[in-house]
Amino acid sequence: MKPWFKAVFMVLLVFAAHQARTHQQKEAITRVLFNPRTGNIEVMHRFLLHDAEHAVRELRNGAANILASQQDQEFFSDYVNRHFSIADQDGRALSLSPIGHEIEGRFMWVYAETPIIKGIESLTLRHEVLLDVWPQQVNLVNLERNGDIKSATFTGGTRQLTIELDPQ
Repeated sequence: MKPWFKAVFMVLLVFAAHQARTHQQKEAITRVLFNPRTGNIEVMHRFLLHDAEHAVRELRNGAANILASQQDQEFFSDYVNRHFSIADQDGRALSLSPIGHEIEGRFMWVYAETPIIKGIESLTLRHEVLLDVWPQQVNLVNLERNGDIKSATFTGGTRQLTIELDPQ
């Protein structure tokens, strides 16, 4: 078993253990994948459905039913896409195109992508999703490129982090 696989497995195991607790700690995972097959950087956000629905209620100051309402799902998806961005090492924003969203079991997924550009040395991530709703929100980002995985954790006042990429 490769060492990076063990590391990812442990991160997911810890995340799963946290999810089993009551919602004292709000958490989400984002996967940023350099996909050479599609030529895109693919962004996949995963939120607990419970948290997404409560966020829609908070943000709209009213009722929400994210399972039954396509409008509530789209509201949350648009909110996520407005509160997450990527820039290259020169500060140039990479234009993320929303791909869609789906509900899978007890999770809501939100997807976006942008073409891979040559010469990327680092990515600066702005991840403010749910940090304006719950100060205790934790957003974990796993960035995958060429079999290497690097992680960044957004908590409290952290809104932006830079991940250095290994040369290709």
